[in-house]
Amino acid sequence: MHQPDFIPQSILITGATGAIGGALALAYAASGVRLILLGQRADRLAVVAQACREQGASVLPVVLDCRDIGALQAWAARCLVNDVPDLLIANAGVNINVSDTAEGELWADMQRLFEVNVLATLALVNAFLPAMRQRGSGQIALVSSLAAYFGLPMTPSYSASKAAIKAYGEGLRALLADEGIAVSVIMPGYVTSPMCEAMPGPKPWQWSPERAAAYIQRGLQSNRARISFPFPLNWGSWWLAVLPAALSQRVLRWIGYRV
Repeated sequence: MHQPDFIPQSILITGATGAIGGALALAYAASGVRLILLGQRADRLAVVAQACREQGASVLPVVLDCRDIGALQAWAARCLVNDVPDLLIANAGVNINVSDTAEGELWADMQRLFEVNVLATLALVNAFLPAMRQRGSGQIALVSSLAAYFGLPMTPSYSASKAAIKAYGEGLRALLADEGIAVSVIMPGYVTSPMCEAMPGPKPWQWSPERAAAYIQRGLQSNRARISFPFPLNWGSWWLAVLPAALSQRVLRWIGYRV
């Protein structure tokens, strides 16, 4: 069984060039820790990797477009030859919204979003999970969103993709509970980043990436099933899923979430 206060020594983070991914890399960077950082922007990844090395970590930066599932799976196979991560954080994600164009969400954008947010995440876990199960230990963290509780009218595809990750993570946690592998679903609210700023609508109780990373790290260390924040936005989002849908939709309109 996974023990609370588990301290991972080998950590894989996707989306390491993003706000939360970069902050998580720095939060875990320390002497004796090996970080495997995946990102699409080589220049930003180099900056994050160097900052982590300055904190004493050993860093392997990997520039990879996770939408290329074949390349992702081939890289994972090569990685597993030498390293089965203690902790896998599937953080890579993108967002789109209906106000990007007059036509609303475009199919090409929707397809790309699901390739990154859902298919790449499932492919990554699928690639590393057999080795974790054979070893009998490991931890998987899947970054969902508070938008997974109830679809937001400005970002329906994003909400759907994060709901898929939430359901997958919850099912996976139950599946692996007796195998020594912990699974947590991370459900952030608004975290300061270019992606957050591009989203329309109000952004209450916005956190810095550093604060979010510290909270996530504490939640993973204690093996929490859901790591959701901030309060009271997470509490309110949960209620949106519990209330009748028509009432939840009226609440969203009342507080400013409308197209």
